[in-house]
Amino acid sequence: GRLVVFGGLGLVLLAAVVSTVAVVAGGGGSGRPPVPPTRARAYTEQDACLLTGSSGVAKGGEAARVWDGMREASRDTRARAAYTPVTGAQTAANATPFLNGLFQRSCDVVVASGRAEVAAVREAAGGRPKTRFVLVGGTVNEEGAGGNTTVVAAGAGLGGRVASAVREAL
Repeated sequence: GRLVVFGGLGLVLLAAVVSTVAVVAGGGGSGRPPVPPTRARAYTEQDACLLTGSSGVAKGGEAARVWDGMREASRDTRARAAYTPVTGAQTAANATPFLNGLFQRSCDVVVASGRAEVAAVREAAGGRPKTRFVLVGGTVNEEGAGGNTTVVAAGAGLGGRVASAVREAL
């Protein structure tokens, strides 16, 4: 009699132990491996956008150094960074629709690298007082460089100067 009472209870207890071991050993019983922690970067709601010539940010070019500076600023500020190459004729008139695309994407900071791109931004900057602009090359006193525009000299150390200008603009 006693063996039967404890036997029934023992079977229930044994079943519970076996089930627990199976769940723990099997990773929760779902048959899927556990999900690793995410490595995605959390960004702020700020965008820094680069307008480049047709070669984009190809290694070795000026725009590549500008892009490196923008990525550095993005790491520091958590702002999103993106670039748009101007395809076709490298003129200010042709660069303008690409620049307008950056405005439609609500870029907070627009960085321009390339003669046509800088010219297009100079023409548009006055009409966009809430957008900050960083122009690579040229001088501050050139027409179109207003209070929302920073000019960064090309040459050695360009990436660091762009990073500083973008951080300040954000």
